[in-house]
Amino acid sequence: MTDHNIDFSMVLASAVHDMKNSLGMLLNTLDELRTEHEESLSGSSKFNMLQYEAERMHNDLVQLLGIYRLGENNLSAHIDEHFVPDFLSEHMARHVPLLDGLGIDYAIEADDINGFFDDDLLTGVLNNTINNAIRYTKTKIRLTAREQDGYLVLGVEDDGTGYPESMQHTGTLSFKSLDFNSGSTSLGLFFASSVAKLHTEGDRTGSITLHNGGKYGGGVFEIWLP
Repeated sequence: MTDHNIDFSMVLASAVHDMKNSLGMLLNTLDELRTEHEESLSGSSKFNMLQYEAERMHNDLVQLLGIYRLGENNLSAHIDEHFVPDFLSEHMARHVPLLDGLGIDYAIEADDINGFFDDDLLTGVLNNTINNAIRYTKTKIRLTAREQDGYLVLGVEDDGTGYPESMQHTGTLSFKSLDFNSGSTSLGLFFASSVAKLHTEGDRTGSITLHNGGKYGGGVFEIWLP
């Protein structure tokens, strides 16, 4: 007899996990290819597009898995202490080959501070946000970190046209409020907001903000962690 009682969400989650791992291997191979054939590939718009889109798909799959775990109530934050400038440098380094290939300037302006957060969850948020900034920037991206009002504030800024009015936001997002017609951006913002909410201290909860301005006058994404 065929078992019709299949938990399709679990099947999907398993498939997404496998695809995420395969894309991770593909991204590593693309980095190696770029290094081996730097002269011919670094300025190749097709190769840069391939790497960008593979990174974007990988980020989407990481977020889908996170949201699945959130729905199953088994996504939690494992808080450790991290030296923030080093954490940001590691994540910028992952994107440097593509940034160089696209001719995008990048900078990190972080106070010498320690933060308490789940580095795996924040990695998913940062990678997606940097990838979005690469998509919309003209020539510059910067990562920022500061302490403000008892919160660690991590930011990603670019010099693009900024967030449209409908996307500018402060606080937390609900799944029902998302507009999936705007593409994967909404998924990324919901994931970032969910990760922020998992970081709590006393009666304070993490949140995200989207606005325009910053040093470059473009879009500014910030995640506030207590």
